[in-house]
Amino acid sequence: MEYILVIIIALFIIIYRQNDGSESFYNFFKKKFNVVYQKYAPYSFQTISAKMKELKQEYTIKDYTIQVVVLGGIAGGIAYLYFYSLITVIIYAIIAIAFIPYLAFLRSKRIYSEYIFEQIQIYTTNVIMEFNTTQSFVKSLEGVRDSGILEDPVLSDVKTMINMSYQNGTIDESIEYFNQKYPYYMVKNMHQLFLQITKEGAKDSGEALENMSMDIDALVEGVYRDQMDRKQFHTKFITFGLVLFLLVMVMQFLLGRKSYLELLESWYVHIILHAIIIINCYFLLTGEKYYNDDVGVE
Repeated sequence: MEYILVIIIALFIIIYRQNDGSESFYNFFKKKFNVVYQKYAPYSFQTISAKMKELKQEYTIKDYTIQVVVLGGIAGGIAYLYFYSLITVIIYAIIAIAFIPYLAFLRSKRIYSEYIFEQIQIYTTNVIMEFNTTQSFVKSLEGVRDSGILEDPVLSDVKTMINMSYQNGTIDESIEYFNQKYPYYMVKNMHQLFLQITKEGAKDSGEALENMSMDIDALVEGVYRDQMDRKQFHTKFITFGLVLFLLVMVMQFLLGRKSYLELLESWYVHIILHAIIIINCYFLLTGEKYYNDDVGVE
């Protein structure tokens, strides 16, 4: 353990000394990380990151510092309660801090998903309203495009739909394209209705469109209710997960601290305690992923 800690400190010093002093270590590290990120990160990661900057939801240095202090402190405190070893405290604190970028990405993914859902809600609602006036699906898309209410990436995809419709002389391919990009029920149901109206030549589509608009409102209400339920669940889940870590205090209270320290002299006790921490951490990460994944998908 001591050798690992020495190696980590040595690597930190080497990297720091490579900095020429004209920039802070944070900026130096960020620049190196961005080079690797831009080279290897999937397109979706880059899209989400760019949108977070545009929405001004990206974490600041202060936010990251707070997370480092909080997560590192909690992890170190838990490790100390389990093992009463300074080296173990440092190792667990470093591991916890290493997960901050992953947690930040999960948060960004949730915010991006909520943003996209809001844009899809605007798209479906306004296309129906435009169709009541124009009685043409493509003209409805053009009206929504020119209204200024949509933003990228949905706006760019609507423009692509319009171009595909004019090039192919039909709306089938453009609808299939949009359905694949945004596989929401309300999108597929609305597009299916427009396909039927277009191909069957329905003269009175007002009632069907009104029913579709009401269905969309119901779906949107259900999604927002689910988001509120998730937030309440998330708070209770995190609290419960942290309480699980503190059960070792109950064990120490029952056994007595002296007896507990004697148990720590056995190697298999260390394995059991590490396993408990790893399982609890996996439990918390799984719940965090569930909370941030697929927000807005009915």
